Amino acid sequence: MMKHSVVIVDDHTLLSQAIESMVNTFDKFKVLYTCKNGKELMGKFAESAKFIPDVVLMDINMPIMNGIETTEWITKNYPDVSVMGLSVEDEDSTILKMLQVGAIGYLLKDTEKTVLEKALVEIVENGFYHNKSVTNLLLKSISGKAKQEITFKERELTFMKLACTELTYKEVADKMCLSPKTIDGYRDVLFTKLNVKNRVGLVMYAIKNKIYTP
Repeated sequence: MMKHSVVIVDDHTLLSQAIESMVNTFDKFKVLYTCKNGKELMGKFAESAKFIPDVVLMDINMPIMNGIETTEWITKNYPDVSVMGLSVEDEDSTILKMLQVGAIGYLLKDTEKTVLEKALVEIVENGFYHNKSVTNLLLKSISGKAKQEITFKERELTFMKLACTELTYKEVADKMCLSPKTIDGYRDVLFTKLNVKNRVGLVMYAIKNKIYTP
């Protein structure tokens, strides 16, 4: 039986390998390859048509090129490729942003194996997969009731304040006693939450909203 091809984009290697092993047990699907970020995926797509899958399972927070940017690129350049968000990010604003740039579904990484398989089947058969929570979120968004207030975790606020100084990201990591990779994660989450593209946008938001006072 011909199987549908799947690509996994996730910068956490062990988790990516676990998802790959799981998907390869599904009757109708096989994993072509995995990538650590959107830039790597772009390279694979450009390399050969045989590397273009039916479905991409997309993480959100990744270095170099995150899931939202990558999904938007795929939607514009490869509209026949279906993208489903698969992430730990459960913020309404993040999920909505993924759907707005072209994702046809969204699941959290703690999803049951059977649910992931069902989602993949519905994607290839119906063109989309919306579970109850995503459907409710879309309905609220359409009716203008989607949550507008942005909330921050304590460490996100700490990072934002330090990012407003002259410290480099590496120095911010040292200051917070965290790894540079973790700091990159905070940065990407905040860029997504605030819909900004760079550090300047982050600083402007922090000053405007009195999170940081120069």
